[in-house]
Amino acid sequence: METRRIHVDKGCRGHNHPHRFRVWISGQVRRVTASIRREMKRRAAVEPVIGHIKAEHRMDRNYLKGRIDDRINAVLAAAGYNFGLLLRWLAEFLRDTIRAFLDTLPAENIA
Repeated sequence: METRRIHVDKGCRGHNHPHRFRVWISGQVRRVTASIRREMKRRAAVEPVIGHIKAEHRMDRNYLKGRIDDRINAVLAAAGYNFGLLLRWLAEFLRDTIRAFLDTLPAENIA
């Protein structure tokens, strides 16, 4: 699958992408089809997650050198984000399991 369209925000107006890509700027109204509008909505839904990863998972500054290392940094940040989601789910699962177990125990008679 090859990327043909790039969706960017208004800060990327002076882009220098190769001509084989079509750059769509948010807020652009000319020649926007329904499928492009859907893609722009999807980008708007993903944008807060990207901001969170940049702020909380060390994606703001890359200390590695080279193109391959840029990719490694992105994969490690995404893995850290997913690992946090997994730990949060596991904690909730254990909490619910322990609560269900404690609810099945008979109550003690206190006289």
